[in-house]
This record gives sequence, C-alpha cells and structure tokens, in this order.
Amino acid sequence: MDPQSRIEAHLSLLFTRAATPSGPPLLQAAMRHAVFPGGARVRARLTLAVAYACGDDAPSVADAAASAIELLHCASLVHDDMPCFDDADTRRGRPAVHRAYGEPLALLTGDALIVLAFQALAEGGAKAPRRLASMMAAVAGAVGVPRGIVAGQAWECEPLADLSAYQQAKTGALFAAATIAGAAAAGADPHPWRALGESLGEAYQVADDLLDAVSSEADTDKPVGRDAALDRPSAVRAYGIQGALALLESLTKAAADSIPDCQGAAPLRALIAQEARRLVPKSLSHAAA
Repeated sequence: MDPQSRIEAHLSLLFTRAATPSGPPLLQAAMRHAVFPGGARVRARLTLAVAYACGDDAPSVADAAASAIELLHCASLVHDDMPCFDDADTRRGRPAVHRAYGEPLALLTGDALIVLAFQALAEGGAKAPRRLASMMAAVAGAVGVPRGIVAGQAWECEPLADLSAYQQAKTGALFAAATIAGAAAAGADPHPWRALGESLGEAYQVADDLLDAVSSEADTDKPVGRDAALDRPSAVRAYGIQGALALLESLTKAAADSIPDCQGAAPLRALIAQEARRLVPKSLSHAAA
C-alpha cells in the first residue's frame, strides 16, 4: 500500500472507532470536516518516509505515528483559522470549521483532535512499547511549550517575536516530531533525524510566507495577505521576496544534507528535492530557476 493510502486508511479507522451513537453528532461531524478530505498530508508522509528509510519493520506503529502527526496538524489549522487568530473564512476550499459549525464547536474540535492524536499514538505504540516513549516525547514536545505549536501561536500574541523561534515553533516543531517519530517507529535512533525535520519545517513556513505574499486565494484555497494585515512575522516581511527565496533554497539543501546514513537515504533525498521544487510558488518559479 502506498504512503497516502496507508495514512487515509488509518485515519478512517480511527474515526470509525471514535464515532459512536452516544457521542455528540455535531462534534463528530466537525472533526471529520477538519480532517477529510485532507490536504497533501505532508507531515504524515514524511513520518512514513523516514520510517521506510529506517526499515519500516513495524508498519502499524509507523501508521499510528503518522496519523497522530496529521491529526495534530489538522487541530492546529482549526484553531489557527478562528477569529481570535487568523479569522479565516475558508480552509482547503471549504468553510473553515468555525464558519461551518460555530466557534464553540471549532474550539472543541481542535481539542478533540489533539486528544485523538495521543490516543492513536498510545494504541499503535502499545505494539512496540520500547519505542513508544520516544514517539510520545517527540509528539508532545511538538505541541506544547517551550517550542511547540502552542508556543508558535503564542508568539503571535507578543509585541515582538524572533522570526526563527516563531517559525520553528509554529511549523518546524511538528516536522521535527514527524521525522523523530518516524525513526522511532522503525526502531532507529531518533535523535539524528531532528535536524531534517527542523530544516524542512522552517522551509515550509518560508514557502507559506511566500504564498501569503504573492499568491491568490484561488491558488491556495485559503485567505492570503494575512501576514501583512495582522502584522505577523514572516520571512518575506523580514528579507523581501528574493531573500525569502534564497532562505528557502538554503533550508531545503540543509534538509537534504542532514539525512543520516541509512538504507533509504538516496530515495529520501530525491523526495526532498522534489518537494523543494514544489514549494516555490508558481508565480516565482522563474526567479528560483
């Protein structure tokens, strides 16, 4: 089964288990709205790619780790779209959860997805208990403080934010968790894989900053121009378009160079090179050529 199919199948299984007649139906519907149909599942695919590079000797454990990472990402989007942060009307071409189901249910949806992520991790990791601690620590650190998603959102509330710290927390932390959890799920030493996740995470955030600055909502399926409108830190605002493009190139090179020696290093480097080309907004591809 290909990585995308593995992710979708495991997420569907988790939601089938979580959906019961005794549960609040609107909350269950809002949770599904937040997760299906998904985007590119980039972080979850990265988890499986690292697990595969390290041997992938326990696929069900890797699937659980990948699903947990994806659920946390979806939870962060639900909260990020709410009026107290981005006040976004759409996500992935559809109404944002708070627009479709109201703010109270959106808040609860994000919370419920976070809990479901740790439930998935605990259930999947129970099959390889010696690996569970590393996976749990990596994923928990990517969510909380001092350098997780919550910290990243909190930087937006500060009068002055360090750009690198903000980007590493808001985006890089979950990418680092994806690479660490993928290695741990396959029984490999997870620590050498942190650098790959951190570099890729910062690269994706820079790419997102570029999209926000130069793309249209039709291209991104979400509101654009929010960084300037909300006076948020961004690579484009700090370095300009060309500077952000140069930073993006530097980060993707650092990511490829950081891959530890393993049986799947070559295909993983090829995958990163492919992603690096995809990250550059179409309107700027000539400038990056």
